[in-house]
Amino acid sequence: MDSAAQAIMADLKNKKFAPVYFLQGEETYYIDWIAQFIEDNALPPADRSFNQTVLYGRDVSMNDLLATARRFPMMAERQVVIVREAQDMADLHKEAGGKQLLSYLTAPVPTTVLVFCYKHKTLDKRRELGDKIARLTTGGRFRKPYDNQLPEFISNYVAQQGFRIEDQAAHTLAEYVGNDLTRLVNEIDKVLISSQPGAAITVQEVIARVGISREYNIFELQKAIISRNSFTAHKIAHYFAANSKKNPAIPQVALLYSFFSKCLQAVGLPDKSEKALVSHLKISPYASRDYGAALRNYSALQIMNIIGELKRADLKLKGVDAGNQTEGQIVRELVAQILR
Repeated sequence: MDSAAQAIMADLKNKKFAPVYFLQGEETYYIDWIAQFIEDNALPPADRSFNQTVLYGRDVSMNDLLATARRFPMMAERQVVIVREAQDMADLHKEAGGKQLLSYLTAPVPTTVLVFCYKHKTLDKRRELGDKIARLTTGGRFRKPYDNQLPEFISNYVAQQGFRIEDQAAHTLAEYVGNDLTRLVNEIDKVLISSQPGAAITVQEVIARVGISREYNIFELQKAIISRNSFTAHKIAHYFAANSKKNPAIPQVALLYSFFSKCLQAVGLPDKSEKALVSHLKISPYASRDYGAALRNYSALQIMNIIGELKRADLKLKGVDAGNQTEGQIVRELVAQILR
């Protein structure tokens, strides 16, 4: 869990509202989480009609936004103004608009809670506004978490909902979904709907409810490839070919590409211990075992060749030089090329 987001939420839950929030960064989960909490809790329902305004960056100018922010609340303690998709405000990126906002930030209206949701990127710190925004507002620059941070995020989120999850189940969920926290939370919620509070969520429950195949899944194929277990790898590839609708090939190739790309980053490391791999690749200790095994079983040249085969398979799956090959045939051929 991001420390800046935690600190903001702790204050909000204690009814401590700042005059201006500037929430920015690639990780949109925290931006939406904080903004939604303010929208739902800063005002009682009866006060929202006249005192809560939600605007969209592409539709509002800085003049109009600040005019709204400078209004006084109507028969309420405060007013709330939320700017969604603030990165689309045209004049926010211009010198005049930046100066207008800086002028407001030096003396914000104390009865207004102004929230900027600036998604997928951050303000340029080389500009005056980007340099000063952190000092003049409450907020944070929210980055995508590293892979090794996901299991802890999952465990904490599950605990906050009143449930528990086994470590291996958290790692499986992290590997399957990846570091898009909004999607990850949606998948966790799917699992929690049918879970019993107090009972630990297992790997089997994650596989059943998130949609990983009950019989075979991409992680089993990856482990078979890592260990060079040709029989099992080909067996799983044939299963995927026969069940292509439930096991789409493009995510399989993407996951394998991500794995072997990280292996390539590690081939030149003088220390390939699990601890060193965790530090260098930013992966979980649980995953480091697979990377260590792959580095023992495949040379640098083999890993580079595998990455090349994965790129070719991805192009074929997208219709480039695929001929009459089906998804299943492409995956089966890919596995054969990797293990040759």
